[in-house]
Amino acid sequence: MLIKHLGNFDWENIPILNYKENGTHFKNITRRVFSEGLSDIPCQLRYFEIAPNGHSTLENHNHSHLVIIFRGEGEALLGDQIYPVHEKDVITIPSKTWHQFRATKGTFLGFLCLVNVDRDRPHLPSEDELNILRQNPEVAAFIRY
Repeated sequence: MLIKHLGNFDWENIPILNYKENGTHFKNITRRVFSEGLSDIPCQLRYFEIAPNGHSTLENHNHSHLVIIFRGEGEALLGDQIYPVHEKDVITIPSKTWHQFRATKGTFLGFLCLVNVDRDRPHLPSEDELNILRQNPEVAAFIRY
């Protein structure tokens, strides 16, 4: 199957979806789903795009992620470290690792994300977990919750 790129980070027959259906803490982010998995590759391939000054949810999961920065630049929280991210960077997010992406450089931040089709739901931080994360001043300044 071919999914034709239409330019300007848009693809034929791939609708722009809400990032999440519930009202968790995120800002100016959309989602597209390219694949719901194949019989021999049970992975979902998604494209997320964060507008300038937007961010994804602060969360962790029991499953791992593979992320490829596809557009722009920004920053990513992985565990207790903040990394600048740029086009073509590849990020692996181990299970149970806090993560959040932010478009902090005045440009869009778009990334492909590969996860198992059969996976757990996001775990949001409790107040105690937030307090632990906020013990690191850099992380406290970075996270949006």
